Amino acid sequence: QVQLVESGGGLVQPGGSLRLSCAASGSIFKAYTMGWYRQGPGKQRVLVATITSGGSTNYADSVKGRFTISRDNAENTVYLQMNSLKPEDTAVYYCNANRGNYYPNYWGQGTQVTVSS
Repeated sequence: QVQLVESGGGLVQPGGSLRLSCAASGSIFKAYTMGWYRQGPGKQRVLVATITSGGSTNYADSVKGRFTISRDNAENTVYLQMNSLKPEDTAVYYCNANRGNYYPNYWGQGTQVTVSS
């Protein structure tokens, strides 16, 4: 069992920055690929970025060069540094823990990010 708790969302002006955190507990954090997804108003949930247990990263084209995902296995935490934010980045951001098809897929409760002047 894995519990995920996101934090760090809020209101920011275009061009600003935010850092999201996701604290994980309850299982072997370092065994999981961790990811951030987002769901904008009236839209489906989509991938933002993932990071494997070995540190390999993957990003959606829309955030490449602006967002950075990282993890601290000692603190059981994954981060999403978001720079040069745009209004279209407005969404609820969800943390995800995935360990392959033979294990449950876990989600956090989400944190709202609003980019507006």
